[in-house]
Amino acid sequence: MPLSRLAAEFAAEIRNHDWSDAPYRRDRAGHDRSREGRNGPPSLQLSPTETGAVRTNVMWVTAQVLLHADPNLDLLEFAKECGVEPGFLFRSNGKPSGSLWAGIRTVDGQIARPGSWQADK
Repeated sequence: MPLSRLAAEFAAEIRNHDWSDAPYRRDRAGHDRSREGRNGPPSLQLSPTETGAVRTNVMWVTAQVLLHADPNLDLLEFAKECGVEPGFLFRSNGKPSGSLWAGIRTVDGQIARPGSWQADK
């Protein structure tokens, strides 16, 4: 199932951002170190594994809100479109990993309201 326009736009923005120095500086959405040239601010850089963890957490935070608004969101497709590494999304046999849903807060099988540990009644 294709993503909603909103989910596709969130995924595109998450995928487009250079997360490799996210903990060390505040900057605009769509930051891209390769476009800064030599005049860009120097900063530390995360390893590829650390960068993937930041991107995955950003995907989960966004997905929590999207799933609450639209329980039909295809979480796997959203994560792929965000640029989450296939090794996190799929097992070695090619089947989806259960790890993806581990980052979504649920209460009694319902998606928790954003910012809370409670579900709508």
